[in-house]
Amino acid sequence: MFSKEASKKLRQDFWISFGKSFPRKWLLYNTKIKGLAFRFHFDLKKAEVALEISDVPLERRIELWEKVESLRTVMQETLPELVFEDYFILPNGKEISRAYIRLNGVCIHNKDTWQETMLFLKDNMDKMEAFFEDYRELLQ
Repeated sequence: MFSKEASKKLRQDFWISFGKSFPRKWLLYNTKIKGLAFRFHFDLKKAEVALEISDVPLERRIELWEKVESLRTVMQETLPELVFEDYFILPNGKEISRAYIRLNGVCIHNKDTWQETMLFLKDNMDKMEAFFEDYRELLQ
């Protein structure tokens, strides 16, 4: 069991190490499409790379999600394990739509899983960003 401080330090160490291992500027929130962002996530049980739609009125979220859904087959050619959730509730109660790929069995507190996780995050975000660049105009 880790203290709050130790857990925070491990999280910081992971993300600093990830940034040093793969020093590039990720798109993340800089998609130039309001409400559409990419996210990395790594916790005690899993790692995820996600395309999320949030922080826009419901009508706009539905419009963007329908565009993403229309490209599902294309996205799954590159990322066959991609999961689509049109309705997802974040721990803070916020409702979003998202498409994500997950790696189970890894833990941010276990440094032995960090290398595998870093490669997973990098490889899958590369694929998501490449898809986005190819279909950016259609998603706007």
